[in-house]
Amino acid sequence: MNEVTIQSPATVANLVCGFDVLGMALDAPFDTMQVRLLDEPIVVITSRDGFPLPADPAQNTAGAPLLAMIEELNSKIGFEVIIDKQIKPGSGIGSSAASAAGAVVAANHLLGNIFTKQDQVRFAMFGEKVASGVKHADNVAPCIYGGITLIRSIFPLDIIAIPSPLLYVTVVHPQIEVRTSDARQILRKEVLLKDAIRQWGNIAGLVAGFMKNDYDLIGRSLEDVIIEPVRSMLIPGFDEVKQKCKEAGALGGGISGSGPSIFMLSKDPATAHEVEKVMKAIYERIGLAYHTYVTSINPEGVKIVP
Repeated sequence: MNEVTIQSPATVANLVCGFDVLGMALDAPFDTMQVRLLDEPIVVITSRDGFPLPADPAQNTAGAPLLAMIEELNSKIGFEVIIDKQIKPGSGIGSSAASAAGAVVAANHLLGNIFTKQDQVRFAMFGEKVASGVKHADNVAPCIYGGITLIRSIFPLDIIAIPSPLLYVTVVHPQIEVRTSDARQILRKEVLLKDAIRQWGNIAGLVAGFMKNDYDLIGRSLEDVIIEPVRSMLIPGFDEVKQKCKEAGALGGGISGSGPSIFMLSKDPATAHEVEKVMKAIYERIGLAYHTYVTSINPEGVKIVP
């Protein structure tokens, strides 16, 4: 086989309290990518829908991981990547991760699946470094593993798949852009010990809630006392969205990645759709364009399309 088509899903990173350590894959939206083998060690990136992408593969979130893969293999083959991008960059739902993880999974498939999932995450992190200046895995890990993942450590890389109950996810993307690199710059470099202790408790509670199928514990643990109070100032309507969505029955939620998208978790599809109505009403009143998605957790991650 010298060509493969994949679907690479959007992701929600941080899951409120789990900054840089928790993430989940979504069923929608997703990017579609075609990857072909080339007979020379180069990477060629093309946008199928005309969306502007960096031509230099070293500066492209899909290209950088493939260059790292070629270098590690000392390979004489390369890759052509054609991307149909449906996950808008700067949306906060893992656009760069979808490109990076999708390219790596497709390339690994063409090479005969020689790399483990953890290795694939290691390569995909090169794409995240291009996007944000930092090698983080909270988007690329769930994109590759599927479901919910915990990144216990980056160096050395240690990823744990977290089982969870069936949850529905409502996302609103206000049509403003928040660059990951910019959103990192505004964060405090030091935190109070009492805030750190509260955050650790919430992270542990959220993971336990997922593993025990305890919806109430999940809801109580969806609290961030460190990152959200700072980043939420960049997102118009954030506090109102969060409060009224919980009043409509959502378990809770918060900023997706670095924003501006906001996600909320619900136990059933009817509640998830009610939450969407709340989100729409708020942004209609504010007068800010938006997109919404009502979806669920994607247990598979990047998918090979037959």
